Amino acid sequence: MIISTKRGTPAAELEKIIHEFEAKGLSVTMIRGTDYNVFGLVGDTTILDEKQIRANPYVENVQRVSEPYKKANRLFHEADSIIDVAGVKVGGHEKIVVIGGPCSVEGEQPTIDVAKKVKAAGGTMLRGGAYKPRTSPYAFQGLGTEGILDLVKAREATGLPIVSELMSEDRIEEFEQYVDLVQIGARNMQNFQLLKAVGKMKKPVLLKRGLANTIEEWIMSAEYIMAAGNENVIFCERGIRTFEKYTRNTLDLSVIPIIKEKTHLPIIIDPSHATGNWRYVESMSLAAIAAGADGLIIEVHENPECAWSDGAQSLKPDRFAAVIEKGRAIARVIGREM
Repeated sequence: MIISTKRGTPAAELEKIIHEFEAKGLSVTMIRGTDYNVFGLVGDTTILDEKQIRANPYVENVQRVSEPYKKANRLFHEADSIIDVAGVKVGGHEKIVVIGGPCSVEGEQPTIDVAKKVKAAGGTMLRGGAYKPRTSPYAFQGLGTEGILDLVKAREATGLPIVSELMSEDRIEEFEQYVDLVQIGARNMQNFQLLKAVGKMKKPVLLKRGLANTIEEWIMSAEYIMAAGNENVIFCERGIRTFEKYTRNTLDLSVIPIIKEKTHLPIIIDPSHATGNWRYVESMSLAAIAAGADGLIIEVHENPECAWSDGAQSLKPDRFAAVIEKGRAIARVIGREM
């Protein structure tokens, strides 16, 4: 349930309203605005009488919310959230961001080299996996802390904020210190203990959709992070598992308008993991921009055929630059910049 109060409601009355709801066993979250205040009530709101609530002279409106998520719900937070990633703004009508870089960090110099080319092409952030969740236990698992420090060196050389995937709670301190945007991968989307821990971090979070999860389940995972205190969440669609064999996953671009309708949080698209094939990355990137995505995260490698992981879906720097150039034309059509 969402309750808004009238402009100029005294602080004492606001505290009284909160106390009355908490006394009924409900969790109350309040957003203070310039002209009004909004309460979000979580719990068994069937015990509340809407007419009785409206009888309070300071109450402006009462609205029941059918969705189980509250903090992420646009009904509770009408304006688009703009997430600040080390100075790069994501969301709203801000510039469309493009995150580029290798699937796996492969050493200091290769990471610096690709970072420079990502920046030269117009990329706004650098991605790189230091800890790699792989289907096979025999596949390359990442360089770990060494890889994180290689990303830091690349940030120092280019100024690009860095994005990397966090896989376990024991690495949170390291990520809090070094990483600008903490990625929660598809396989951990419903690792609720990890989500709660990430919710206590001060760094913004990039939350990827699970391999076969519904949109509501995805939003509820964001709710776990936000309920723990970290409201700086960015959604990332990377394709879901279906019966289709021509692509690695099935890219669901319909989530863009749905996420924007249901929530106030930004959403970016990962065409690399979605298609699994570099040949399809450009077209899906342009389609995502046209559909209203707030950004792209694209795998870039100078020699994809020699990449330590996911070379088949990685773009060479010149193709990455071409995607951005064409993307800028699409962005202008819809009144945005890239």
